[in-house]
Amino acid sequence: MKKKQPHGWGTGDQAEQHYLVQPRTLAGGGDIRHVSEFLRASGWRDKSRTAGPLHMESPDRTLRVAYDPYVLPGGWTIHGRAEGPDGEWAAQLGMQTPVEIIAGLTDALTRPRTAHAPNVWEPLEEQEWDMRFEGASYVATSPDGAAWMRYHQSTDGSAMWWTGAKDKQGNGWAAHFTPNTPMHLVQAFSTELAGPEPVMRPRGHFPLSAQIRTWSVSVKPSQLSAWQQARITAARASTWARNSTKGSRPRATAPPYSPASGVRTRR
Repeated sequence: MKKKQPHGWGTGDQAEQHYLVQPRTLAGGGDIRHVSEFLRASGWRDKSRTAGPLHMESPDRTLRVAYDPYVLPGGWTIHGRAEGPDGEWAAQLGMQTPVEIIAGLTDALTRPRTAHAPNVWEPLEEQEWDMRFEGASYVATSPDGAAWMRYHQSTDGSAMWWTGAKDKQGNGWAAHFTPNTPMHLVQAFSTELAGPEPVMRPRGHFPLSAQIRTWSVSVKPSQLSAWQQARITAARASTWARNSTKGSRPRATAPPYSPASGVRTRR
């Protein structure tokens, strides 16, 4: 007997009902392959056991991304390792953290760090989040009041980032980053956290909440596959370009002696 293919990854092409959900922070977890397939296409190793939790590892073995729904509270763990006493860092994110927001951070793990100084608050300010001090914390809250991001610095100098979203029915998620999480990764996360665009979910795969807006759309599996494949192709192309650049670099040699970069239906 054939196994039933998951949404968006099968071979049938009959249109199915999906929903665009806004705000994205309350859309529910989504398909974890949005994260894992991009990492795999970027050269990461899939260390997952059969029918077990997701466990991905970077090519140089310094980064790990895991998703475990079989423990409480369950969710995502992202861990990094580098040389030096402050080289270990981690992020813990709840199961209902939307994969599109998770991917902001995990996609950034596959790219070289830019020379620009990171600013975690900038994407939130651009979307007119409310910024304020609350005691020893600096807090940003989304215009609808559902999502938040908090930075707290202790008297010993250590700092922590907390973030999350919750509706009035209690649906939501929370996440935190250890003090030495690279700031460009936290900014990549905050960029997707503040993103105004809706995200797509199959029928029945998002929370029932009075605080979300939905638009019904009919989507063929072939369309979903094409969108997913475009994301995977982009990851492969970027990885190939980086590897080609590394391979084409001339070896350093001693210099000679010298003195002197679809139609939407709103519900």
